[in-house]
Amino acid sequence: MRFFSLRQTSRAVLLSMSASLALTLSAQAATVNAAVQATPPADQNSINRLTPANSTDGIIALVNENAILKSELVNAIQQTQARAQAAGEPMANSAQLQSEVLNALILRELQLSMVKRVGLNPDEAAINQRLAQIAQTEGLNSISALQQRLDAAQPGRYAALRTQLIEDAAIQALQQRQISNRVRISEQDIDAFLASPEAKRLNQSEYQTIHVRVPYMDDYSRLSDAQREEALKVAQALRNRLLAPNVNVAEAVADSQGSYPIPLQGGDMGFHKAAALPTELSSEITKLDVGAVSAPLVTPEGIDIIKLADKKSSDTMLIPQWHTRHILVKVDELQTDALAEQKINDLYEQLRNGADFAGLASTYSDDPGSAGRGGDLDWVSEEDMIGPFEAMMKNTAVGDYSVPFKTQFGWHILKVEGKRQQDVSDQYRRNMARQTLYQRLAPQAKEDWLQELRAGAYIQVLG
Repeated sequence: MRFFSLRQTSRAVLLSMSASLALTLSAQAATVNAAVQATPPADQNSINRLTPANSTDGIIALVNENAILKSELVNAIQQTQARAQAAGEPMANSAQLQSEVLNALILRELQLSMVKRVGLNPDEAAINQRLAQIAQTEGLNSISALQQRLDAAQPGRYAALRTQLIEDAAIQALQQRQISNRVRISEQDIDAFLASPEAKRLNQSEYQTIHVRVPYMDDYSRLSDAQREEALKVAQALRNRLLAPNVNVAEAVADSQGSYPIPLQGGDMGFHKAAALPTELSSEITKLDVGAVSAPLVTPEGIDIIKLADKKSSDTMLIPQWHTRHILVKVDELQTDALAEQKINDLYEQLRNGADFAGLASTYSDDPGSAGRGGDLDWVSEEDMIGPFEAMMKNTAVGDYSVPFKTQFGWHILKVEGKRQQDVSDQYRRNMARQTLYQRLAPQAKEDWLQELRAGAYIQVLG
């Protein structure tokens, strides 16, 4: 058994597929246009377009046993228009837009129903981390402060935001599961890709990245046109300053701040491998020449400016690894935490009295994957294990064992048998090749799955 961290799990997901009410119309429209064909065709100019002024709430569509309300459609249309406006591509409230947004809502409802059927439950820690990021973007220092601000503006608004994040995370997990089951990449596929000219970019280059964000002055959906324009103006001014060679980043940020009421965030992030950067940043930074600056990148949290300050290449990728053993005493319905702690402490005393670690692990460890090998986990890299285990492993000397410690799986004692620097360049290139191939195949796999999901559902648009 290996105790994988959330960070490692998220890195294993090779394509980010958010399902929030940003609605990703361009990706979803082709899939779901047929969903509203149950309504009679009508002349575009004769359709009564829904707006906050003329909408009386009621059911706009039935999706299996669930209903979509007119107010939900109006709200989703407004959010879509706001995002398009911020991106410099304003949309009119047309019949086509209403059809596309309604179809996206239908798909969302179908996916949420499937989430309930399969019992997907997003990690609370990840949701809280996302809320903390939102709070920080809003200039607040805690989730409770964010809750107070949102509920002061409108009672129940924080609960609605949290529910939205939980639903989005569940849909994303569902999509990842469905698409990963459909995309098959063989070792022969990877070999063929690595032999292609495209694979030359899968090197060990490190990028010195300057990343600055212009945060929004309010929640994105509440921004006025003037506020969006002001944020974009600051971002463009900053971009122009960063274009100068050998620019002082701190001075450029300070000069661009001007009278903008929210402090600009970021600066020189130092050298990082592309794989260590967030997907959005790595996809941009690897396109840039040294000294080049990206166009302003509009995100839900703010407007990003990225500059490639420098780049250095390496033919090898050395990472530290630890040869580790452990003893696990589980906490479960058969063994309380107190009993498990008492048992691990007894085993620790036996070790202190000269007992053999491998022998104790073989006899007493509750980890079926390693107990038969004397608790041997083989060579472990950074981020292979959950945080508390990795921290204890790094702080244990070679040849020594740790004190008892607790993780979400129970109580442990670990022993470090050895430490080395391992060249994983070939493994890295193969993983990057697999990621590239996955990103190439995943959109069609997602499209096919959504088509099948819609085809197997009862959908009635009521007008």
